[in-house]
Amino acid sequence: MPTYQYEALDATTGKEVKGTIEAANPNEAQTLIKQKQYFVTKLTERTVKATKSTKTQKVGRKRKKSFTIGGLSNKKLCLFTRQLSTLQDAGLPILRSLKILENQAKPGVLKNVLGDVVEDIESGSTLSEAMAKHPKAFDRLYCNMIKAGEAGGALETILQRLADFKEKAQSLRRRIKGAMVYPIVVIFVAFVIVGFILYFIIPKFEAIFKDFDVDLPQMTIWLIEASHIIIEYAPLVILSPVFFWLFIKLLYKMRWGAYMCDWILLRIPVLGQIAGKSTVARTMRTLGTLVQSGVPILESLNIVRDTAGNAVYERAFTKVYESIREGETIAQPLKEARVVDDIVINMIDVGEETGDLDTMLMKIADNYEEEVETLVESLVSLLEPVMIVVLGGIIGFIVIALFLPLIQLITKLSG
Repeated sequence: MPTYQYEALDATTGKEVKGTIEAANPNEAQTLIKQKQYFVTKLTERTVKATKSTKTQKVGRKRKKSFTIGGLSNKKLCLFTRQLSTLQDAGLPILRSLKILENQAKPGVLKNVLGDVVEDIESGSTLSEAMAKHPKAFDRLYCNMIKAGEAGGALETILQRLADFKEKAQSLRRRIKGAMVYPIVVIFVAFVIVGFILYFIIPKFEAIFKDFDVDLPQMTIWLIEASHIIIEYAPLVILSPVFFWLFIKLLYKMRWGAYMCDWILLRIPVLGQIAGKSTVARTMRTLGTLVQSGVPILESLNIVRDTAGNAVYERAFTKVYESIREGETIAQPLKEARVVDDIVINMIDVGEETGDLDTMLMKIADNYEEEVETLVESLVSLLEPVMIVVLGGIIGFIVIALFLPLIQLITKLSG
C-alpha cells in the first residue's frame, strides 16, 4: 500500500502539522487525514528511491544531443501532450510511449528533453520527477498534474485534460495574436511612410521655399520643425521602440513596477478588458483543471498565482491563498480584490457550496473566452475607422502644409 506524506492545519489549534499515512489512493488518504481533524494543504506520495547501483546502471544507448537555444514552444508542447495522451489511452506503457515520441521528434529541444526523461525513468524516477528537471519545457502546472495522475492511477485521464487545457489556451492566444496582426502592420507601415516623407521629402520643399523667400504659414513651420527633429534624432527615433520595450522589461523586474504597469494596462479602454478577461479565463481554467485532477487546493492556488501573468491578479490570488490557509472561502477575498465580476464570485460561491467547484471554474473560463473573442473582434472593428481617420488627418495635414506656401509662390510668380 502506498505511503503518503502530508502537510495540514490542525482544525482546533490552527497549527501546521506534518506526517505520513498509508492509503490505497490520494482520496482515501485525504479522508483519513480529515478524520484526524486536519485540513490538508499538501499531499504527496512517497516514492521508493532507486539505489545507488541502480542509478548508475544506465541503459547502454548512445544518443547525440543537438545544440538548442530557449525552451519548448507551446505549439510543440500541445502536440506532444495530445500524442502522449493518445498512446496512453491505447494502453502502451509510459516508457514505450516516450521512446516512440522521442524517435519521431525532430532534433531540437523536445527530442533532447525526452531523451533525458526516458533515461531518468529507466533509472527509477517517476514521470513527474523526470519532467520537473526540465522547467523550460514542463512548468509547475504540468508537473503537478502529472504527479496527481500518477498518485491517483489515472495518468491517461490527466493527460487528456492537460491536452485539452493546453489546446484551448493555445487557441485563445492564437486568435488574439491573429486579430492584432492587421492593425499592427498598418500602423507600422504608416509610421514608415510618414517618417520617409519627413526625412526625405520635406527638406526639398524647405529648400524651394527658402530660394523663393516665401512667407510660411504656421502649419508649414510646424511640419518643417518636425522634419528637423526626425533628421537630427533619426537614430534615437528609430530605436525609441526598443528603448521603450527595454524600459518596460526593466519595470517588470521590480515588483512595484510590474504592479503599476499591469494596473495601468487593465484601465486602458477595450485593451484593458481584453487583458483582464483573458487573464480570468486562463486562471479559472488552470485552477479548474488542477482541482479536477486532484491537486491540493493550496498547491493549485500557488500554481495559478505564479502563472497568472498579471501582477494585479497575482496579488489577488495571494490573498485567496492566505484566506484558504485560515479556513475561509475563495469567493470572499476575490470579491474584496475587485478583479473579477460579481457573476464570477457568485459562481465560485455556488461551486464551493455544492462541492462542484471545478465545473463552475470551467464554465467561467468558457464564458470569459467567448467574451474575449467578442472584444477582440470589436477592437479590430473599432481600430479600422480610427486608423483611417488618424492616417487621413496626418496625410491631409502634410498636404495642406506643403500646398499653402506653393499657392503663395505661384501667386507671387504670376504677379
